[in-house]
Amino acid sequence: MLAAYLNILVVFAIILLAYLLTKKKWFDNQTANTFSKLVLNITLPLNMFLNMTQKFTRAEFLELFQGILLPFTSIIVTFIISFIYAKLTKVPITRQGSFQVMFTAANTIFMGLPVNMAVFGEKAIPYALLYYICNTSFFFTIGLVLIANDNPEKRLRTNVFSFKKLLKQLLSPALLGFIIGILWLLTGVGVPKPLFDFSTYVGGMTTALSLFVIGIIIYQTGFKNLKMDKDVFGVLLGRYVISPLVVYLLSFIIPVPPLMLKVFILQSAMPVQNALPIFARSYGADEKFATSSLTYSIISYVLFILIMLNLFF
Repeated sequence: MLAAYLNILVVFAIILLAYLLTKKKWFDNQTANTFSKLVLNITLPLNMFLNMTQKFTRAEFLELFQGILLPFTSIIVTFIISFIYAKLTKVPITRQGSFQVMFTAANTIFMGLPVNMAVFGEKAIPYALLYYICNTSFFFTIGLVLIANDNPEKRLRTNVFSFKKLLKQLLSPALLGFIIGILWLLTGVGVPKPLFDFSTYVGGMTTALSLFVIGIIIYQTGFKNLKMDKDVFGVLLGRYVISPLVVYLLSFIIPVPPLMLKVFILQSAMPVQNALPIFARSYGADEKFATSSLTYSIISYVLFILIMLNLFF
């Protein structure tokens, strides 16, 4: 429990550092744009590649893949609920995509993996990464298209479906890194040391740079402008109530081993993806809404994790 809390405090500390450095004029809007480009196009793809090739063996991946039905189904069900919820609560069209993605997709690697390791130990890693595969596949395919569609200018320009544009959105550098990692893993060939070292050094910057961007955005937005409105509340409801509840209920239909279920529940109830404000900025979506949702999800997680551990563990 203490280790899990310390992991969360580290996340806060990095965001606070970026906030303070922005206040001291070390960072500015241009810095945030530069860091965003680095994360989206270089460090995150290498991080995806590294996670897939180093966290699994080929045999483990193929064996674990049998348990993928529960997280895959839960994400689809949660996504459908997010769509219905957005319509019923009249989420503005300029933030519907981001809302559905934040409601559905969890921060399964930067927050989920260290928290699961703190709670369950090393034996949780394969199960945590199994949920991560489903979560990441959703985020970098359907998720990115939805976020891009929040851009009002894009909506005005896009009257005809374009397969070329859709393919460009789907094949983001991060998703390509993820796919290449899976294909490399399946070959059973080890990653050459120079490539491994390069990916480790560069990909290892992903978490810090992502959190730096969030700290910069929070400072530029201003705490007084971080709004807790009905849509942000809806995101928190999706993250911390609907998503884990869906996993728990589906486990009666799709049974899995007890530890696997606990890891899936904990993974499903993580804060909003760190990179979401970066993608919102990149695609011209509602960046302030994404930042508010992410910030409140991290703050509320400190309390929520206590409730979660007492309820299920």
